[in-house]
Amino acid sequence: MRRFEYHDDKSSKFWEIERKGTSITTRWGRLGSEGTRTLKELGSEAKAQAELDKQIRGKTGKGYVEVTAAGSTPAKPKATKQAPAGASSTKATKQAPAGASPSKATKQAPAGASPSKAPSTPAVSVAPTPLADIPPGGQVTVPGSGSATYVLRNAGGVYSCTCPAWRNQSVHIDRRTCKHLRRHRGDAAEEARLGALPERSPSTGRSSSTPGPNAPPLLLAHRWEQQDPTGWWLSEKLDGVRAYWDGKRFISRLGNPFVAPDWFREHLPDFPLDGELFAGRGRFQHAVSVARRIDAGEDWRSLAFVIFDAPAVDAGFEDRIAHLQDHFGRRPAPLARVLEHRVCEGLDDLKAELARIESLGGEGLMLRRPRSRYHAGRSETLLKVKSFLDTEARIIGHQAGTGRHKGRLGALEVELPDGTRFKVGTGMSDAERNSPPAIGEVITVRYQELTDAGVPRFPTYVGLRADATWASIVAAWAEKGNG
Repeated sequence: MRRFEYHDDKSSKFWEIERKGTSITTRWGRLGSEGTRTLKELGSEAKAQAELDKQIRGKTGKGYVEVTAAGSTPAKPKATKQAPAGASSTKATKQAPAGASPSKATKQAPAGASPSKAPSTPAVSVAPTPLADIPPGGQVTVPGSGSATYVLRNAGGVYSCTCPAWRNQSVHIDRRTCKHLRRHRGDAAEEARLGALPERSPSTGRSSSTPGPNAPPLLLAHRWEQQDPTGWWLSEKLDGVRAYWDGKRFISRLGNPFVAPDWFREHLPDFPLDGELFAGRGRFQHAVSVARRIDAGEDWRSLAFVIFDAPAVDAGFEDRIAHLQDHFGRRPAPLARVLEHRVCEGLDDLKAELARIESLGGEGLMLRRPRSRYHAGRSETLLKVKSFLDTEARIIGHQAGTGRHKGRLGALEVELPDGTRFKVGTGMSDAERNSPPAIGEVITVRYQELTDAGVPRFPTYVGLRADATWASIVAAWAEKGNG
């Protein structure tokens, strides 16, 4: 079969097609899955060939790229392309072990080394060229032990493998490697990649989704419970990624660094800021995708750092906002701005502004108590106002689709912190249905109200929850007296 693959920020999928006589067989689905197979009878070989050509044109027009034939092993690149200047171009085998014949180990010999003995450690005085690199957003299938195959991916400079050895490591994902990555990219390229990563805090031996000691002291909101909003400060609730600027770098709610480009951080002050990395209304998933990358790439130009507080300024809210406005008025930062606040005139004003923001695709509003101080933790001085409720849930299963969704995700099977289980069948894009979030991921679900049994009514998928873990969500739920 001829195989085509498609990759973007939200999905990685394959499509295969084969003609046998007068019939066409196709198979498609998420990479790593068995996919869905169909057989179509055309009546004649000419019609079958025409149909095959038509379908291939359609897929390539949508961005699919043809890769190696399905089931075959990707061809290994010729080592002669990677040989350094002066090395033998005929037998420069990258993976030759120490002590191998000099005719097959010249690849690793440093300048001035004896050609009769290959060194045990590759030279890295210059950036090594990988044997066969994977383009950003791309992936390749490689053979494993026996009949097993594994998928290598490059997600914005984070290289991964689906093998158990890579998945079961306790270090942060951008510091993992395995024999399949080393075999494909070469030992020197992997050592150079791992050695070039920025230094991480002592807490980063943990999983990136576990809160650590470097988590910033953020002020967190409660839900608005019909309190009188008159005189409170009113602002839009941004649908972005919470980010704490510590004067040198951005940090997530969990204490993990966001690797922003130098030009994005340029002109930001040396004092702490609380805000969100914001891509625009309705673009939460895009903001998450960019913020989680470690390549500090051009995609950061689609984000803005919207600032709504200055945690280190020991004063009431009005003075903190005035401090921010004064600073950025004198020293503007091109990709940062201070969020606009105004005084709420009462309940009717609140409802009208909420309707206006929601009509524009916004998430809701925030209320800030006048003269309130910045205190870490959840506080009644900060309230979030939304027409719909939302909650976090953990994915426990995937329900297959039917009808127009046949062959892809129909609904996510999820559970709440209290163990209540239900299904979420709306809110996912076609790309997300073709490549759904994995079992175990934490998502945000929007709903109208709870039934008497505690099940959300009209649940809708909002997106992955990138800044919280299931353990922390369950713990917060128990702290409210639910445990």
